[in-house]
Amino acid sequence: MAAVIDIQQLNHYFGQGNLRKQVLFELEAQIFPGEIVIMTGPSGSGKTTLLTLIGALRSAQEGSLRVLGQELRHSKSQKQIAIRRQTGYIFQAHNLLHSLTARQNVQMTMDLQPNISAQESYERVEAMLRAVGLGDHLDYYPHQLSGGQKQRVAIARALVGHPKLVLADEPTAALDKQSGRDVVEIMRRLAKEQDCTILLVTHDNRILDVADRLMHMEDGRLFQNKAVA
Repeated sequence: MAAVIDIQQLNHYFGQGNLRKQVLFELEAQIFPGEIVIMTGPSGSGKTTLLTLIGALRSAQEGSLRVLGQELRHSKSQKQIAIRRQTGYIFQAHNLLHSLTARQNVQMTMDLQPNISAQESYERVEAMLRAVGLGDHLDYYPHQLSGGQKQRVAIARALVGHPKLVLADEPTAALDKQSGRDVVEIMRRLAKEQDCTILLVTHDNRILDVADRLMHMEDGRLFQNKAVA
Protein backbone atom coordinates (compact mmCIF):
# COMPACT_ATOMS: atom_id res chain seq x y z
CA MET A 1 0.00 0.00 0.00
CA ALA A 2 1.48 3.34 -1.07
CA ALA A 3 1.92 5.96 1.66
CA VAL A 4 -0.22 9.09 1.50
CA ILE A 5 2.68 10.96 3.12
CA ASP A 6 6.25 9.73 2.60
CA ILE A 7 9.00 11.78 4.27
CA GLN A 8 12.67 10.89 3.69
CA GLN A 9 15.65 12.82 5.09
CA LEU A 10 13.66 16.06 5.11
CA ASN A 11 15.49 19.23 6.20
CA HIS A 12 14.12 22.74 6.25
CA TYR A 13 15.60 26.20 6.87
CA PHE A 14 14.35 29.70 7.52
CA GLY A 15 16.26 32.84 6.54
CA GLN A 16 19.16 33.49 4.23
CA GLY A 17 22.93 33.89 4.55
CA ASN A 18 24.17 34.46 8.08
CA LEU A 19 20.57 34.43 9.34
CA ARG A 20 19.84 30.99 7.88
CA LYS A 21 18.61 28.63 10.60
CA GLN A 22 17.76 24.96 10.32
CA VAL A 23 14.35 24.15 11.82
CA LEU A 24 13.73 20.57 10.65
CA PHE A 25 16.39 17.86 10.80
CA GLU A 26 16.43 14.68 8.68
CA LEU A 27 12.80 13.79 9.25
CA GLU A 28 11.60 10.29 8.33
CA ALA A 29 7.96 9.15 8.42
CA GLN A 30 5.26 7.40 6.45
CA ILE A 31 1.50 7.75 6.89
CA PHE A 32 -0.85 5.38 5.08
CA PRO A 33 -4.39 5.63 3.68
CA GLY A 34 -7.11 5.78 6.32
CA GLU A 35 -4.73 6.35 9.24
CA ILE A 36 -5.32 8.94 11.95
CA VAL A 37 -1.93 10.10 13.22
CA ILE A 38 -1.45 12.63 16.01
CA MET A 39 1.79 14.61 16.29
CA THR A 40 2.69 16.03 19.68
CA GLY A 41 5.54 18.24 20.87
CA PRO A 42 6.31 21.55 22.58
CA SER A 43 5.69 24.94 21.00
CA GLY A 44 8.42 25.90 18.55
CA SER A 45 9.45 22.32 17.86
CA GLY A 46 8.59 22.47 14.15
CA LYS A 47 5.17 20.79 14.07
CA THR A 48 3.35 23.57 12.21
CA THR A 49 6.26 24.02 9.81
CA LEU A 50 6.05 20.35 8.88
CA LEU A 51 2.28 20.59 8.49
CA THR A 52 2.60 23.53 6.08
CA LEU A 53 5.17 21.61 4.01
CA ILE A 54 2.91 18.55 3.81
CA GLY A 55 -0.03 20.78 2.90
CA ALA A 56 1.97 22.34 0.03
CA LEU A 57 1.71 25.76 1.62
CA ARG A 58 5.48 26.10 1.16
CA SER A 59 8.03 24.15 -0.86
CA ALA A 60 10.26 21.45 0.66
CA GLN A 61 13.95 22.30 0.36
CA GLU A 62 16.08 19.23 1.09
CA GLY A 63 15.36 15.51 1.16
CA SER A 64 12.13 14.04 -0.16
CA LEU A 65 8.51 14.82 0.69
CA ARG A 66 5.94 12.89 -1.32
CA VAL A 67 2.27 13.68 -0.68
CA LEU A 68 -0.49 11.85 -2.55
CA GLY A 69 2.15 10.46 -4.87
CA GLN A 70 3.65 13.86 -5.75
CA GLU A 71 7.19 14.95 -4.88
CA LEU A 72 7.04 18.39 -3.23
CA ARG A 73 10.77 19.10 -3.01
CA HIS A 74 11.34 22.30 -5.02
CA SER A 75 7.76 21.95 -6.26
CA LYS A 76 6.18 24.59 -8.47
CA SER A 77 2.92 26.38 -7.77
CA GLN A 78 0.85 24.26 -10.17
CA LYS A 79 1.74 21.03 -8.34
CA GLN A 80 1.19 22.69 -4.94
CA ILE A 81 -2.27 23.85 -6.00
CA ALA A 82 -3.14 20.32 -7.14
CA ILE A 83 -2.21 18.95 -3.69
CA ARG A 84 -4.18 21.67 -1.91
CA ARG A 85 -7.30 20.78 -3.89
CA GLN A 86 -7.12 17.25 -2.46
CA THR A 87 -6.39 18.36 1.12
CA GLY A 88 -8.70 19.59 3.88
CA TYR A 89 -7.29 22.05 6.43
CA ILE A 90 -8.54 22.62 9.99
CA PHE A 91 -6.79 25.12 12.26
CA GLN A 92 -7.04 26.37 15.84
CA ALA A 93 -8.43 29.64 14.53
CA HIS A 94 -11.36 28.33 12.51
CA ASN A 95 -10.73 31.01 9.86
CA LEU A 96 -14.38 31.39 8.94
CA LEU A 97 -15.39 34.42 6.92
CA HIS A 98 -17.56 36.46 9.27
CA SER A 99 -19.65 37.95 6.46
CA LEU A 100 -20.75 34.48 5.31
CA THR A 101 -23.18 32.03 6.88
CA ALA A 102 -22.18 28.51 7.93
CA ARG A 103 -23.60 27.21 4.64
CA GLN A 104 -21.71 29.80 2.59
CA ASN A 105 -18.42 29.14 4.41
CA VAL A 106 -18.67 25.43 3.59
CA GLN A 107 -19.79 26.19 0.04
CA MET A 108 -16.40 27.82 -0.59
CA THR A 109 -14.82 24.37 -0.76
CA MET A 110 -17.37 23.16 -3.30
CA ASP A 111 -16.72 26.22 -5.45
CA LEU A 112 -13.25 24.70 -6.09
CA GLN A 113 -14.84 21.52 -7.50
CA PRO A 114 -15.70 22.50 -11.11
CA ASN A 115 -17.11 19.11 -12.12
CA ILE A 116 -19.90 19.05 -9.54
CA SER A 117 -23.29 20.51 -10.39
CA ALA A 118 -24.78 23.36 -8.38
CA GLN A 119 -27.55 21.08 -7.12
CA GLU A 120 -25.17 18.34 -5.94
CA SER A 121 -22.94 20.97 -4.37
CA TYR A 122 -25.88 22.45 -2.46
CA GLU A 123 -26.97 19.02 -1.24
CA ARG A 124 -23.47 18.00 -0.12
CA VAL A 125 -22.97 21.22 1.83
CA GLU A 126 -26.25 20.80 3.65
CA ALA A 127 -25.64 17.09 4.31
CA MET A 128 -22.17 17.78 5.73
CA LEU A 129 -23.42 20.50 8.07
CA ARG A 130 -26.11 18.11 9.27
CA ALA A 131 -23.44 15.44 9.78
CA VAL A 132 -21.53 17.74 12.15
CA GLY A 133 -24.70 18.53 14.07
CA LEU A 134 -25.46 21.94 12.59
CA GLY A 135 -28.57 21.14 10.60
CA ASP A 136 -30.46 23.83 12.50
CA HIS A 137 -27.70 26.43 12.04
CA LEU A 138 -27.21 26.41 8.27
CA ASP A 139 -27.83 30.13 7.88
CA TYR A 140 -26.21 31.31 11.10
CA TYR A 141 -23.26 33.70 10.89
CA PRO A 142 -20.05 32.95 12.84
CA HIS A 143 -20.84 35.54 15.52
CA GLN A 144 -24.05 33.61 16.26
CA LEU A 145 -22.17 30.34 16.88
CA SER A 146 -20.23 29.02 19.88
CA GLY A 147 -16.53 28.15 19.61
CA GLY A 148 -17.34 24.47 19.23
CA GLN A 149 -19.93 25.17 16.56
CA LYS A 150 -17.50 27.33 14.60
CA GLN A 151 -14.98 24.50 14.66
CA ARG A 152 -17.68 22.13 13.41
CA VAL A 153 -18.24 24.45 10.45
CA ALA A 154 -14.48 24.36 9.82
CA ILE A 155 -14.59 20.53 9.87
CA ALA A 156 -17.51 20.54 7.44
CA ARG A 157 -15.65 22.92 5.15
CA ALA A 158 -12.54 20.70 5.25
CA LEU A 159 -14.39 17.43 4.58
CA VAL A 160 -17.21 18.39 2.21
CA GLY A 161 -14.93 18.08 -0.82
CA HIS A 162 -14.07 14.46 0.13
CA PRO A 163 -10.33 15.15 0.46
CA LYS A 164 -7.80 12.33 0.51
CA LEU A 165 -5.87 14.05 3.32
CA VAL A 166 -6.91 16.24 6.26
CA LEU A 167 -4.36 18.36 8.14
CA ALA A 168 -5.46 19.72 11.52
CA ASP A 169 -3.35 22.15 13.56
CA GLU A 170 -4.47 22.40 17.22
CA PRO A 171 -8.18 22.08 16.34
CA THR A 172 -9.25 21.74 20.00
CA ALA A 173 -6.94 24.28 21.64
CA ALA A 174 -9.62 26.95 22.13
CA LEU A 175 -12.36 24.52 23.16
CA ASP A 176 -13.50 23.13 26.48
CA LYS A 177 -13.12 19.41 27.22
CA GLN A 178 -16.49 18.27 25.89
CA SER A 179 -16.45 20.48 22.79
CA GLY A 180 -12.91 19.32 21.99
CA ARG A 181 -13.91 15.69 22.34
CA ASP A 182 -16.99 16.23 20.16
CA VAL A 183 -14.90 17.90 17.45
CA VAL A 184 -12.30 15.13 17.16
CA GLU A 185 -14.94 12.39 17.30
CA ILE A 186 -16.73 14.06 14.38
CA MET A 187 -13.44 14.28 12.49
CA ARG A 188 -12.69 10.62 13.15
CA ARG A 189 -16.14 9.39 12.15
CA LEU A 190 -16.36 11.39 8.94
CA ALA A 191 -12.77 10.60 7.94
CA LYS A 192 -13.36 6.87 8.39
CA GLU A 193 -16.57 7.10 6.36
CA GLN A 194 -14.69 8.88 3.55
CA ASP A 195 -11.51 6.77 3.93
CA CYS A 196 -9.26 9.77 4.15
CA THR A 197 -6.05 10.20 6.15
CA ILE A 198 -5.75 12.62 9.09
CA LEU A 199 -2.58 14.18 10.48
CA LEU A 200 -3.46 16.17 13.60
CA VAL A 201 -1.10 18.37 15.62
CA THR A 202 -2.07 18.92 19.25
CA HIS A 203 -0.99 19.71 22.80
CA ASP A 204 -4.28 18.26 24.04
CA ASN A 205 -3.56 14.98 25.83
CA ARG A 206 -7.30 14.38 26.22
CA ILE A 207 -7.73 13.41 22.57
CA LEU A 208 -4.70 11.19 21.97
CA ASP A 209 -6.84 8.05 22.10
CA VAL A 210 -8.50 8.87 18.76
CA ALA A 211 -5.20 8.22 16.95
CA ASP A 212 -4.00 5.03 15.33
CA ARG A 213 -0.43 6.18 15.95
CA LEU A 214 1.41 8.98 17.73
CA MET A 215 4.48 10.89 16.57
CA HIS A 216 6.51 13.32 18.66
CA MET A 217 8.42 16.37 17.42
CA GLU A 218 11.08 18.09 19.50
CA ASP A 219 13.75 20.60 18.46
CA GLY A 220 12.99 19.96 14.80
CA ARG A 221 13.41 16.18 15.07
CA LEU A 222 10.70 13.60 14.65
CA PHE A 223 10.85 10.71 17.07
CA GLN A 224 9.78 7.11 16.67
CA ASN A 225 6.16 6.55 15.86
CA LYS A 226 4.18 4.95 18.67
CA ALA A 227 1.10 2.79 18.20
CA VAL A 228 -1.85 3.68 20.42
CA ALA A 229 -2.88 0.76 22.61
